[in-house]
Amino acid sequence: MHWPQFMKTKMLLTVLSVLISFHFFSCSNNATLNDDKKSLSLANIDPSIEPGDNFFLYANGNWLKSAEIPPTESSVGANLEMYDRTIGHLRAILEECSKANNLQGGIEQKVGDFYASGMDSVAIERLSDEPLKPYLQKINTLSTAEEILHFVAEQTTYNNSVLIGQAFVPDEKNSTTIIATYYQSGLGLPDRDYYFRTDSATKAVVKAYQTYMNTIFILTGDDTATAAKNMTSVYELESKMAESHKTNVELRDPQANYNKMAVADLDIKMPNIDWKELLHRLFVNADSVNISQPAYYSTLNDLFKTIPIDTWTAYLRFHVANNAAGYLSSNFAEAKFEYEGRALSGQQQITERWERIYTQIDNNLGEALGQLYVKKYFKEGAKKRILDLVNNIQKACEARIDKLDWMNDSTKQKAKEKLSTMSKKIGYPDKWRDYSKVIIDKNKYFDNLIACGKNEYSYQVNKVGKPVDRTEWSMTPPTLDAYYNPESNEIVFPAGILQYPMFDVDVDDAMNYGGIGFVIGHETTHAFDDQGAQYDKDGNLKNWWSKEDYAKFSEKGKRVVEMYNSLIVLDSVHLNGSLTEGENIADIGGLAIAYDAFKMTKQGLEGARLDSFTPDQRFFLSFAQCWRRKGRDAALRKQINTNPHSPAMYRVNGPLMNFDPFYASFQIKENNKMFLAKEDRVKIW
Repeated sequence: MHWPQFMKTKMLLTVLSVLISFHFFSCSNNATLNDDKKSLSLANIDPSIEPGDNFFLYANGNWLKSAEIPPTESSVGANLEMYDRTIGHLRAILEECSKANNLQGGIEQKVGDFYASGMDSVAIERLSDEPLKPYLQKINTLSTAEEILHFVAEQTTYNNSVLIGQAFVPDEKNSTTIIATYYQSGLGLPDRDYYFRTDSATKAVVKAYQTYMNTIFILTGDDTATAAKNMTSVYELESKMAESHKTNVELRDPQANYNKMAVADLDIKMPNIDWKELLHRLFVNADSVNISQPAYYSTLNDLFKTIPIDTWTAYLRFHVANNAAGYLSSNFAEAKFEYEGRALSGQQQITERWERIYTQIDNNLGEALGQLYVKKYFKEGAKKRILDLVNNIQKACEARIDKLDWMNDSTKQKAKEKLSTMSKKIGYPDKWRDYSKVIIDKNKYFDNLIACGKNEYSYQVNKVGKPVDRTEWSMTPPTLDAYYNPESNEIVFPAGILQYPMFDVDVDDAMNYGGIGFVIGHETTHAFDDQGAQYDKDGNLKNWWSKEDYAKFSEKGKRVVEMYNSLIVLDSVHLNGSLTEGENIADIGGLAIAYDAFKMTKQGLEGARLDSFTPDQRFFLSFAQCWRRKGRDAALRKQINTNPHSPAMYRVNGPLMNFDPFYASFQIKENNKMFLAKEDRVKIW
């Protein structure tokens, strides 16, 4: 988390790879359309490439040749029209609200004044690091490990996570109740492995991070020698923390990451943390909590005995300043960009200010802005059409479950029960968040962020021990994304994703089922991927499988891992099949389910050609073109290391290589590079 952004708590735990399953990248260049109509981008197709050799390049090759990545971005992709349209609409709303004389306390006033305060770059530059000084001065007074933890707790209540990773989410073994959950934290690099890898690309990222740390220390008052000393000691401390962290692959095991413990027992095991007092200062009223990764907190307990206080205060100085850097004057923001933007993602220029401010409003007042967005721009007719697609895809999924040759009837029945009880959320929440307690001042950007952070923390912590509100959303309405939440057994499709080219009421079914249909199928399959399959129909981490069936399912999952492990993405870098297993299962299953649902439509049944392509061919082309993407190498390396999704080309070609109707549709032969023998094709759902 970065201070004091909106805490999307369900995104913070190991269910991340289940929830975040459709990721977009912003872009600014023009896409190629077919005569400006809402249809397939025929000009993007490269006929010089055999469909069976690389379907991603066949469908998108001409676009890839001409697409240019804007300097402010790490990639460019097929979300162009969606992103540009959405961000343009949101900017218009924000600028209109910021200039209007809105009623004090209304959502228009709050989002408008927040935007105006963030856009006042003159005032922000004049203040420089003044907003940060009270916190840095307090850090300088800390003299004991106990005081360090008390400061960390206070920052956490501002929604500024430093050292302690915390979320308030459904208890995974009693999904009707909210529990306080604590997960590994404390690092400034993307994950633990960056501290130990020795390849040149990782070393370059580490060097950029250390340079950034050094710059932050100088900007907050250190001389050159002191800054270098502090950078070294803080990096060494983080390295010790990293040794206790689980890998991204290990974080994918829900059972291993569920460790409910009594607070009294924690105080015995980790006396230096003093959990009872810590929870009191965090306003968490609970006798037990879930410690997702106990090794991290055990290590933290030991480090409080061995690490000098001046190292801890240097650590806090850097991380508090780092979390705030994007909201301070340009010297802080640009230093942060050099590491996070340029070194990690390959961006050449920092994103424009208005877009950065919009992001903070979406993070902090997301449903207020979302309410204005859907009122003005979301077509209610889309909601009904999407619900029809969801229902058809669920019918197709049920039919596929019935036909499985590796699952017994009893397990099939339980799988179908889970499918039939799956909740469907489309467009926007039925009940909007109340932000009436948040005071927004048009002239105080940093104070607005603090106010939002405190309000969000209060909202979240007050859930502990109470029933789960299943009407809540983990994404804001304009978000270009979708997710499955295993703890609530729900699939969610915000308004932002329900637009062309992913979906449009005026295009043919082949396009819609190849676009948003795949996404719906993908999210539905997440209920039955290697993680989601461990949760029952009520969202509890509870086995519902026969022993024999789960063994067969696990073997099929291993085949998915092996297949994706063999794929080389960049230079000699292979995909991590274990990290991406759940998303790959969802991709393979999602494509198959969407296709079956498409074959139930009139177009899918009749088979008439359009633009010289059969309906099946249009389905596969729509699927591939919705995933076209061109990215910078730095961003791709980061994705391979940390992201549970495969890169775009492999999200397209991987499922297709395993899908018989694709072979028939494009007459894939044994000599084609994508060809797999029938016995080698992976089929799960």
